[in-house]
Amino acid sequence: MENFIQPKILKGFRDFLPQDEILRSGLIEKLTATFRLYGFVPIDTPILEYTEILLRKSNGETEKQMFRFEDNGGRDVAMRFDLTVPFARFTAQHKEELYFPFKRYHIAKVWRGEKPQAGRYREFVQCDFDTVGSDSAVSDFETLSLMKAALSAIGVNEIKIHVNHRGIFNRFLKKLGISEKSEDILRAVDKIAKVGEEQVSQELAEITGNAEFSGKIIDYIKPLPSFEETLMHIENLAGGEDEDTNRMRAIYKMMKAAGIEGTYILDPSITRGLDYYTGIVYETFLEKLPSIGSVCSGGRYDNLAGLYMKEKLPGVGSSIGLDRLIAGLMELGLAESKGSYLDAEIFNTNESFIYQYQSVAEKLRQKGISVEVFPEPAKMNKQYSLTDKKQIPWGILIDDKQAESETITLKNLKTREIFESISIEEAIAKIKN
Repeated sequence: MENFIQPKILKGFRDFLPQDEILRSGLIEKLTATFRLYGFVPIDTPILEYTEILLRKSNGETEKQMFRFEDNGGRDVAMRFDLTVPFARFTAQHKEELYFPFKRYHIAKVWRGEKPQAGRYREFVQCDFDTVGSDSAVSDFETLSLMKAALSAIGVNEIKIHVNHRGIFNRFLKKLGISEKSEDILRAVDKIAKVGEEQVSQELAEITGNAEFSGKIIDYIKPLPSFEETLMHIENLAGGEDEDTNRMRAIYKMMKAAGIEGTYILDPSITRGLDYYTGIVYETFLEKLPSIGSVCSGGRYDNLAGLYMKEKLPGVGSSIGLDRLIAGLMELGLAESKGSYLDAEIFNTNESFIYQYQSVAEKLRQKGISVEVFPEPAKMNKQYSLTDKKQIPWGILIDDKQAESETITLKNLKTREIFESISIEEAIAKIKN
């Protein structure tokens, strides 16, 4: 008796059946088209990097989540946990071959060994878009505008993008005299949506050693009704007008000029936990499903590429967590499932008509219609069952008279409406309409 290996996959990893991959690849195609509208170009980087590259500037949590091992050559390597750090290495390594400002998008898998949960996996796809070589408010705004446009392209319109500037927060902490504890404070504040104000307040009191400081920080991070009111509030608490608040005003004016300001909220509690962000930061939430967390986030990281080269190369970017977004779309009933890319199935009812079937199929394909011929004559129940599983909208039949007259019968498999003995041109028009 043969000993078969049980088919199984690792926890936090997934197979994708056709309907799942069709959905995902369709969204990627729409996102790609939107990135290109804004002038972004594609790149790719290796899955494996030297561990020192990925860990050069990160917190201990990142190291715990990495898939890290020694390869056959004794090298300390790890699988990329995001696409931003490899992009910084890429930019430093290829700076002489690139032009600046350089705008890239990168859609690829990343790996994190964190606890799997709803919408969160150990292997997932990120869709990143970044601009390096510009420290302009225009680049900041363009990133925010592209976030809205990209999500709109895939049918996600009911969103709120929460925006903040780390520079203003850092000035506020410096004014309090606790700037040396800024990284710990930022990480604590970043958890407020998950754990609540009370727990964050307690954690801040422990970090700063002063309940009064904790109260002042909590007051700072609460947004007011409007973008402009919130900006005035945190500007006053941080010590007055400066480059960081002027930049936020410039960005907001561009939002208003583009007529998209209603999508954005100035939220001082948004800090982004990663160390490399230095300026504007942002997170995106589905209005009808905020509990799933941010589906698109990022910020400005002026010093990141400087970890790998002497020159300072400013950058700003964002990342769409595609798998989390898809989980949200499915929960909201906004994800359209398709079993195939086919527009039509040519049913095989007579083996002697196989040449006519192929002739019709070729004429349809030349007009941009996706079609296949059922490979062998079979009972119609079996053939209809296939079209149901593949969710094919149209069926084509040919009988003896039609084979002679070069006409066909076209059937709408959803409505059951039948168009008998029509020309191929007529069938093409109906399928396309």
